[in-house]
Amino acid sequence: MAEFDYYLAQFVDIHGRPKAKLVPGKHKETIFGAGAGFAGFAIAGMGMGPHGREFMAVGDRDSIRPVSWMTSTASVTCDGHVGGKPHAFDSRVIAKKALADFREVTGLEFFTGLEPEFFLLKPGATAGSWVVATESESLDKPCYDFRHLSSVSDFLMELCAALGSAGIDVYQIDHEDANGQFEMNFTYADGLRTADNLTYFKMASQAIARKHGLLCSFMPKPFAERSGSGLHMHMSAGRQFGDNAFEDESDPRGMGLSQMAYHFLGGLVAHAPGLTAIAAPCVNSYRRLVSRGSRSGATWAPINIAWGDNNRTAFVRIPGGRLELRVPDASANPYLLTAAIVHAGLDGIQRKLNPGPPCNENLYQLSLAELAARGIKRLPASLPDALDALEADQTLCEGLGADFVAAFTEIKRAECDELLLMVPPAEFRRYVDFF
Repeated sequence: MAEFDYYLAQFVDIHGRPKAKLVPGKHKETIFGAGAGFAGFAIAGMGMGPHGREFMAVGDRDSIRPVSWMTSTASVTCDGHVGGKPHAFDSRVIAKKALADFREVTGLEFFTGLEPEFFLLKPGATAGSWVVATESESLDKPCYDFRHLSSVSDFLMELCAALGSAGIDVYQIDHEDANGQFEMNFTYADGLRTADNLTYFKMASQAIARKHGLLCSFMPKPFAERSGSGLHMHMSAGRQFGDNAFEDESDPRGMGLSQMAYHFLGGLVAHAPGLTAIAAPCVNSYRRLVSRGSRSGATWAPINIAWGDNNRTAFVRIPGGRLELRVPDASANPYLLTAAIVHAGLDGIQRKLNPGPPCNENLYQLSLAELAARGIKRLPASLPDALDALEADQTLCEGLGADFVAAFTEIKRAECDELLLMVPPAEFRRYVDFF
């Protein structure tokens, strides 16, 4: 393997934001030994005080890959250790434990594919404002539009090349449903590798966007009249890459799913409210989880706990032999998302949970009475509601760690309280002279 002048000892905080130290090449072995040291209290969600021990980022040798936008630099994905042991609050450690549990119970590897959507923005006319980079867009249905895909092709191609140099195989790039919104898809891998790839993708996309005078935003819903940015997760399982134990062509329901896949799906349905807190983890996330409001005519985000064949209004879509969870958004921490999904699905496998009948109707158009008649419940409509559901979900609390869930909910409730105290300009204009 090529040597580099510098190595980024990199991990993520509770929000999934990459954190790192730059280590000169002559000291790179320290990353794989004791690790690079950090003050744990300075990192969000690590459950540490200013009087605590060092948080040590210990490198994974298999994760070394070039950082093309920094001269002669490579990144090293790290696990957090405290006192010489994997730290129970570290997102990657939590994901590795969940994947090990899946392997122990099923004898299989858990595979995932993530589809990151994002907005490309540029500075607006007033200080601190942002507008879509493809500002001339006026289409109500801009999805797959060539002209605006072409207008930012320099950025997209540079990002694709950077990902390719890091071993991330991009197979599709498109303009998405909202003006200024794009999606870049890379091939699936085992759950840990996919989370690593998504983190690298965010690092690369934001750094390269800055070079082009742009902002690559993963805010779930930056514009009220446009659809939000999802992070759809595709799931399967197998003994090795290419196998699919979730697939069964003889499925009498015609979905191409195995009995194991149905039980896993049953777990996702049973734990959907608590999962939503991890999959849609910020206040803004719930502006995306609505049935209408996008000028394209669809929000593409679920609001009901239902599943269906090729139903993009459902919580889970079945694209043939695998599961696609549609509730996650672009702000989700991919390691925590993976861990929560695995624990929910494993519970379904172990208890042989039935997901109920599929729904292949447009769920946005069904009334509450029609939904109730089909036994379909709603997803949490706000982050506080989702946090309540997470705290009440014993399976997720035990799987992620009770102390971790307590730290996660404390941070997220503080975020809710902070934003609730703010009066948005639109709210002020509506009410200041109304009553």
